[in-house]
Amino acid sequence: MEPQLLHEVTDSVATVVVHHPAKRNAMTAAMWRALPPLLDTLAADPAVRVLVLTGEGGTFCAGADISTLQGSPQEAQELAMAAEEALAAFPKPTLAAIRGHCVGGGSQLAAACDLRFAEEGSLFGVTPAKLGIVYPSSSTRRLVSLVGPAAAKYLLFSGELIDAARALRTALVDEVLPEGELGKRVADFTRVLASRSQLTQAAAKEFTNGRTDRDAHWTEQARGSGDTAEGVAAFLERRQPRFTWSVPTPG
Repeated sequence: MEPQLLHEVTDSVATVVVHHPAKRNAMTAAMWRALPPLLDTLAADPAVRVLVLTGEGGTFCAGADISTLQGSPQEAQELAMAAEEALAAFPKPTLAAIRGHCVGGGSQLAAACDLRFAEEGSLFGVTPAKLGIVYPSSSTRRLVSLVGPAAAKYLLFSGELIDAARALRTALVDEVLPEGELGKRVADFTRVLASRSQLTQAAAKEFTNGRTDRDAHWTEQARGSGDTAEGVAAFLERRQPRFTWSVPTPG
């Protein structure tokens, strides 16, 4: 099978799989280009409430496939940045499910997700210093927001790989699961996410990402959504809520 991004939607969860096992799921130029329009399609699908990004088999993503990016390093970086920003802008919760290597461009993609769950034995690295590449300022700020300046400098200056335990201590990942348990934990947690209010999640995503000009917008959305009334009623009636607000379809 050619290197590509695979996807499926099951029980309100879209799963995008980086599929290039011959090169530890390294991203080709075509795969970088394919990610933003795929995300647009999934964002517009009302059946999708959560997105999971993962890699084929035992590796998340070993970065960019250098053999396909030799023509123009600047173009290669721009492709990776566009994919990273499209993932960061996805309007619904996103979770990176990480096994094995999460390195270079793979770490960019993981950092652009809202949450990161990893399996024990995973390795993480931010490796532009090994290639003489200036890491983009937006990617650097995103990394700093996750791990803080000191840990970001360690990763960026050295390009060294760190294990899952250290990634957890530095907040690069949110949870570390024993081998064989990642899939079940991701399935269970995404089921929880899919059951919660999209209104709350969408507003919280904007606010935690630093948006400061949308308070009135979200107040108006909440007033007309019915989600608050439904949440309170469900709590009092001791049942699962049936939230109806959904992320508006672009266009």
